[in-house]
Amino acid sequence: MPGHQTPLTGARSVPTVDPDVIAGQAVYNRAVLTIYDLTVLRAAVPMMMGCPLSALVDLYDRNVGASHVDVGVGTGYLLDRARFPVPRPRITLVDLNPAPLRVTAARLRRYRPQPLVASALDPLPLAGSCADSAGLCLLLHCLPGPMSRKADALSHVARVVRPGGRVFGATVLGTGVPRRAPARALMRTYNARGIFHNAADSPDALQAELATRFRSYDLTVRGCIALFEATV
Repeated sequence: MPGHQTPLTGARSVPTVDPDVIAGQAVYNRAVLTIYDLTVLRAAVPMMMGCPLSALVDLYDRNVGASHVDVGVGTGYLLDRARFPVPRPRITLVDLNPAPLRVTAARLRRYRPQPLVASALDPLPLAGSCADSAGLCLLLHCLPGPMSRKADALSHVARVVRPGGRVFGATVLGTGVPRRAPARALMRTYNARGIFHNAADSPDALQAELATRFRSYDLTVRGCIALFEATV
């Protein structure tokens, strides 16, 4: 729960010097996280972006494994509701910002998740093939650069997922999809402030990066949000 100061026991910091990476995650402080579920997941995602929240919940239910790595954790809302295949999944939480890690670790305390401070654009300090699944939900549109650079995050998570495991996520697209007027206005503002970096993100660009990294994948667009599921 927001405000609970869970220590990041065992977390290791991976520094990044890119100011655009810092800007994309710095907005998610404790105050913002207290209203994130309501304003982002329950309001902006379905009403502005045109993607039912249930589609994100179902995405997790279809793909989470007994050992899961979640990158860009938000508040842990989706992990909290996910139907894991075992009663006690092993969960690693990865985020560059300690605030979401604390909030999510507190919310999922029943699972005793392991928080890890790290950048999605750097190789993750985790053993190869250590997880059954990895999620990157509502993360890629916050990462700087073209889709070819953002997709480094896909390569890094794929390395820590066992062969046959699942990599999945969702991202807000900035072009090549229908966008409601409120979504266009929000994206203009967020891109100008450096919170989003998705003006050139398209379904075709994401599909091309998935195709070069995974044996098989599915890409579905709901409103202006792309949902992807891939097999390592």
